[in-house]
Amino acid sequence: MQSWIKIDQNSDFSIYNIPFGIFSESDHIKRVGIAIGDTVLDVYAAYELGVFKDLEFDIKVLESDSLNDFIALGKSITVKVRELIQAELCNENSVLKLHPSVFIKQSSVQMHLPVKVGDYTDFYSSIEHATNIGAMFRDPDNALLPNWKHLPVGYHGRASSIIVSGENVHRPKGQVVLTPNTAPVFQASMRVDFELEMGFIIGKSTKLGDSVSTDAADDYIFGKVLFNDWSARDIQKWEYVPLGPFLAKSFASSMSPWVVTLEALEPFKIGDSIVELQCNHSFSKPALTEWLKNNDNFQKN
Repeated sequence: MQSWIKIDQNSDFSIYNIPFGIFSESDHIKRVGIAIGDTVLDVYAAYELGVFKDLEFDIKVLESDSLNDFIALGKSITVKVRELIQAELCNENSVLKLHPSVFIKQSSVQMHLPVKVGDYTDFYSSIEHATNIGAMFRDPDNALLPNWKHLPVGYHGRASSIIVSGENVHRPKGQVVLTPNTAPVFQASMRVDFELEMGFIIGKSTKLGDSVSTDAADDYIFGKVLFNDWSARDIQKWEYVPLGPFLAKSFASSMSPWVVTLEALEPFKIGDSIVELQCNHSFSKPALTEWLKNNDNFQKN
């Protein structure tokens, strides 16, 4: 696709991405926007210009402090909105081209948390990370628990402390053991770090007791965000047994302001099969392809 908008070739926000977020200007009115190049396209303004005239949905979902109501329209609408925007950005006669005011410089807007999070579950499924944590808090020679490869650790995180990327994080205070076999002291954490993670935005509800098959997962996942899970390791080391991930993990989690849809990631799929590698190595895509050709020590599901 060729867009009439000038986009730097190194931009994360090409015509193929079209991520959704919530922004505001000096009027402080929060609206749905998409990132294109170094600008934000006001989706509310695009609606008013008739870009979505063939779709039936309430414009109110585009003037909102979250994407929740927009996502709740379902993929039959949200996917079409994305496709229509792409088409307009490639159409030299687009109504958007005639109204450049619908594009606002990203540097002049304020980005907000893209969704209201009612609940979230945190997993750590990287064997390297799980081994590091196990070595830190348990016997380094037995870092992984026996069931880890079957049930990667998962726990409910604190939804109320999720903040948008760039917002200040306050150093947490808690009980810390300064010297082995001594009583803990209460102080600010001296070992704060974060883990770069990926969050899945679920945009389709289920009834209590319903099951969702993995084959249907794409219908429920609207998109993905970058997610920084902040941790206070010295507090965590003391409270881990018996409380598990508790106060040391609940003081802040940073979410990217842009949600990249599954549709934008579709071209990057490497196949319909899920491949479970029985090894601890990381691969580039070409190296992974070559490894699979020459190694039988894997399972396909």
